[in-house]
Parts: sequence; structure tokens; C-alpha cells
Amino acid sequence: MINEIYFQEFPILKSERLVLRKLGKEDAKEIQLIRSDERVMKYMDSERHTNIEIAKNFVAENLSMYTQKRGMFWALIEISSQKFIGDFSFWKIDSKNSRAEIGYTLNPEFWGKGLMKEAMIKIISFGFNHLKLHSLEANINPENENSRGILTNLGFLKEAYFKENYYFNGEFLDSEIYSLLEPNFKYKTHLNK
Repeated sequence: MINEIYFQEFPILKSERLVLRKLGKEDAKEIQLIRSDERVMKYMDSERHTNIEIAKNFVAENLSMYTQKRGMFWALIEISSQKFIGDFSFWKIDSKNSRAEIGYTLNPEFWGKGLMKEAMIKIISFGFNHLKLHSLEANINPENENSRGILTNLGFLKEAYFKENYYFNGEFLDSEIYSLLEPNFKYKTHLNK
């Protein structure tokens, strides 16, 4: 069962280069900046945040998910610059089955520096060790090689390929589903840190 104490006080996490804190309404402008970038949204298969109202609604929906114990949404803050550089979420939290889906974005200015991997190791470790998740799921566009690479590097295994199961922007798209069980997490040594 999910440890619901973390829905009373949001867990602030810290890694070597990042502070991982709760996403707030004040982050809407940064969310819009990232989620309006064509490079970020190329394989996201969701609406680009072309104006601040879309970003504000997105943040409000995620804060509501937290209140309903269905999601946790972190802002990734680079310690050295204090910049908001991306986000990571557990969403579609299924308390009964101790399972969640993950989602994440990173400002392209920070790509290729290992920051998303660093954030994922810390947050996934928290998810297994403290939140008491049993498994995680990631749903990606099959053309998203970078996302597939980071998932498989962490120990996620491909469990399904769905043909044209998702309708977006006037066409049916394929999806790949990756799953991670705690024993397969390749960074278990970080669980207690």
C-alpha cells in the first residue's frame, strides 16, 4: 500500500546538483517555456503550451491530483543557478496496486548533462523506498529514442507495443509501454540515500 504520509507534506528531495521540490503556481511561466518548445514536445503527443493560461491550467490540474492522492509533481531546480530546468511526476497513482505512471520534461538548454537521470534516480528511489510503490510505468512515443534510452538505462523493460492506440492532432499514433519493478531498478544502492 502507498505510504500516504507524503500526501500530507510534499517530499522535498535533493541530489548532487538538484533540488526537487513541489511544483507550484509560480512555476507556470517556466512550465510554459519548456512545454511550448518544439524540441521538447516533438514526442510528447500532447498540447503545446502556447500561452500562459494553458500552463496555469496544467499546474492547477497537477496540484489537484496531489490533493486527491493521485499524483506527485516535482519541479527540478538546478542548485548552482537556482533555475527551474524541468519536471518529473508520478501520476495515475494506483494506491491499491502500488503503481504509478511517470512523466518528465527537461529544458533543452540542460540536455546531455545527466540531470534528468540524476533526478529520476533520486525520485524513483524515493518512490520505491519511501512512497512504497511496487512498480512504475512509462508510456512513450516509439520514435522517442532519448526517452527509451534513459528508461532502459534505469532498468525499465518494454512490456507492450500498441498500434494506433492514441489519437492526437488528427492521427492515430503508436505507443510503447515500459515498466520497472523495484528489483530491476539498476540504482538500488541509492535507495537509502
